[in-house]
Amino acid sequence: MEGIFNKIRNLDAYPKINEDFYSRTLSGGVITLVSSCVMLLLFLSELSLYLNAATETQLVVDTSRGETLRINFDVTFPALPCSILSLDAMDISGEQHLDVKHDIIKKRLDSHGNVIETRQEGIGAPKIEKPLQRHGGRLEHNETYCGSCYGAEAADDDCCNNCEEVREAYRKKGWAVSNPDLIDQCKREGFLQKVKDEEGEGCNIYGFLEVNKVAGNFHFAPGKSFQQSGVHVHDLLAFQKDSFNISHKINRLTFGDYFPGVVNPLDGVTWTHNTPNGMYQYFLKVVPTVYTDVNGHAINSNQFSVTEHFKSASAGHFSTLPGVFFFYDLSPIKVTFKEEHISFLHFLTNVCAIVGGVFTVSGILDSFVYHGQKAIKKKMEIGKFS
Repeated sequence: MEGIFNKIRNLDAYPKINEDFYSRTLSGGVITLVSSCVMLLLFLSELSLYLNAATETQLVVDTSRGETLRINFDVTFPALPCSILSLDAMDISGEQHLDVKHDIIKKRLDSHGNVIETRQEGIGAPKIEKPLQRHGGRLEHNETYCGSCYGAEAADDDCCNNCEEVREAYRKKGWAVSNPDLIDQCKREGFLQKVKDEEGEGCNIYGFLEVNKVAGNFHFAPGKSFQQSGVHVHDLLAFQKDSFNISHKINRLTFGDYFPGVVNPLDGVTWTHNTPNGMYQYFLKVVPTVYTDVNGHAINSNQFSVTEHFKSASAGHFSTLPGVFFFYDLSPIKVTFKEEHISFLHFLTNVCAIVGGVFTVSGILDSFVYHGQKAIKKKMEIGKFS
């Protein structure tokens, strides 16, 4: 057994030196303190990297097809009333969503930005007090009301029981309502009077759109939209106004869900309108993004970049549709972010490298200082006796 212990003792790569041969110096103590502090700082830095997940980024080709894109928005128009503000969306596949109202909330704002009313629909409810029937007479006792669509009926038995239904029937026909006072339902509901009552108010509109994952646009503009000779137009004459102030603030605009580290460049952006009419355009490049956390949970979302452009028009001339337009295009490249923890063996290797590296460098430095001091001391002694 003693022979085995002797063989193991001969394998000792760390031979011990008798303490009688140690020489401790002030410079060695200073170097020891400094190197210990350096080792501690590097160890804490490595420990922080180990405890916090590292994010790996990759670029891949987006091969997804047939998916939908969710657009979340929150936009404030300080000088455009809710009663005349509408939202449309369309894409290059030909799909259109005109005057979107589902999943949309509007807040009426006073001139100071305070909320007056929160609602989902446009201009109030109809008042059924002896309204004009489709056949021409007034509503009689126990008679079911069926209002006229003023030539815009799709079928003989169609009814338009309020101003909004008449405007919708006109939109489907590609017609514009030029004078609401000539329509019994609009006159009864006080359409123009409500528009005038909201003069000077603003509107905060928020919600989300679910659209095809292809290039397209969505826009906020006054009036109800319709197609006329293949052109997208709005019935602005119904409001009897020469100009519309499209000053706006984008409180939030995102494509998809939030994920850590995402930056939405339009959040909090404000633009003030200084001309009578105009179209403000945002051109967005949407980049599909997948974020996977350390637990393997994947978030499919998007990032985007933006450029801006403004097209002005003179008062009373609507050759340029007043409104705020967002034109978006999809990038063929997808970005993937993946969170990963550094393995414990990798952490242990780095710690050993830190301790060994600092110890070696400090030993070389201590040796250099020690022998330098001895050489200087020896030269001084030789000079003293010569």
